[in-house]
Amino acid sequence: MDRTEQRIVQRTGTAVAALLAADAALHLYWATGLTWPAADSRALSQAVLNADVPFTPPVVLPLAVLLLAAAAAVLARAHGLGGPRTARLCRLATAAVAAGLLLRGAVGIVWACGPGTDPGSAFRLLDQVLYTPLCLGFGAAAARAAGLRPHRAVRDFRRG
Repeated sequence: MDRTEQRIVQRTGTAVAALLAADAALHLYWATGLTWPAADSRALSQAVLNADVPFTPPVVLPLAVLLLAAAAAVLARAHGLGGPRTARLCRLATAAVAAGLLLRGAVGIVWACGPGTDPGSAFRLLDQVLYTPLCLGFGAAAARAAGLRPHRAVRDFRRG
């Protein structure tokens, strides 16, 4: 990897890690019982998940830990930290983050077409203007940080 590509991987990986850490911070905040930016826990659950799920410590703390671990793995991958085993594990974790974000983004595109969400809901609006674009953009960034790029076909001109 040349220096330009290395800088791109570092920047994109750092951005993805920052997003994951910010999401973890929100989950830690919600674990305290506070519901910002919603008025109550039901409104928060509907806006974030389009379902009634309790935002209690047993639910949100494991998610916060997972998000922080993912952020650390992506950051370590982007900056080449750790030995060979750690590097492989962090690359795999970064690829898993990319796959998860891109899958969530793809589901958001399906929801935007109508099935599964109420057209007038807060979730639908948030999904279309925030969740899906963030997932697709940061999913692509995580894929880049993981080193997952489409292979370009090489044409052998000697064969005609």
